Amino acid sequence: MGLCSLVTSKAFAQAPYFQGKTIRIVVSQSPGGGFDAYSRALARHLGKYLPGNPATLVQNMPGAGNMIAVNYLYRVAKPDGLTIGNFVGGVVLEQLLARKGVDFDARRFEWIGVPIKYHPACVLNKSSGVATLSQWVAAKTPLKIGGTGPGSTSDQIPRVLAATIGLPLQLVSGYKGTADIRLAAESGEVDGACFAWQSIKATWRKDIESGQMNVVLQAMPTAHPELPNTPLATTFARTEEAKKLLQSGVYDPAAITLPYMLPPGTPKERLQELRRAFQETIQDKEFLAEMAKAGLDIDPLTGEQVERIVRDFFSLEKPLVAKLDEILYGAR
Repeated sequence: MGLCSLVTSKAFAQAPYFQGKTIRIVVSQSPGGGFDAYSRALARHLGKYLPGNPATLVQNMPGAGNMIAVNYLYRVAKPDGLTIGNFVGGVVLEQLLARKGVDFDARRFEWIGVPIKYHPACVLNKSSGVATLSQWVAAKTPLKIGGTGPGSTSDQIPRVLAATIGLPLQLVSGYKGTADIRLAAESGEVDGACFAWQSIKATWRKDIESGQMNVVLQAMPTAHPELPNTPLATTFARTEEAKKLLQSGVYDPAAITLPYMLPPGTPKERLQELRRAFQETIQDKEFLAEMAKAGLDIDPLTGEQVERIVRDFFSLEKPLVAKLDEILYGAR
């Protein structure tokens, strides 16, 4: 009996940590959107790359511009490797600029990785009379650009572009989502929008192919393979300050728009296991086939790369941070 107990105890001691457990992915967005789609796909495949093959489920926790989920992951969630966060990476800027509701330090999260680096672009309705970036820069009347609210990429991108490359635009903010902006553009209520190309092509593919909507600008330092002839904002940035503002206000937030992370204090062993499993999952043939069928792209960053981008935000010079704050939120 004693020998049997010893063998049983040893077997339990050697069981993989994740065996018999369930991992929760807490998503700061509502069901049905892009964040939810990526997270549910990851949940279907992640467990097979972790020792013990745990179950994985998704819990949506929207509200307060991501802050409910982010603060929960920072303040409440146990750092045991069983709760993964997925929220809009732009909240890092919210912390940097000391916005209301921030109750976390992004530098203390344990970053797992990003499945897709978003590639911001601007699309305009043919009825605007503007078909190229040069025409837009020279326009005498500001174009109306739709946005979803303060802190959103659809608001931040046009604000930074107007300040750095002189785009004449009027931001019309407050739409519930990009689908509402699309309807507003089609009705002539606004002239267009600036957000992720990955979303634009899914939303406006037929109109882009027909020429009803024109992609006039890319807001990343290099061209997307699908937009080889569309001008880059960087080309029109005339000063070093403008280039730095584009980097910190558009390029870096876009790269980490869709991050996955763990609460502060999660054991390094759990972090490394989940980073490895994440990278293996986004290379999985079945996962990639599922993404292709859904029209979702994969262009990943590792956890180390995300960590470096987050760290770089907090090394920005104070005058640049103040300028960024003024551009995005106006004088306080």
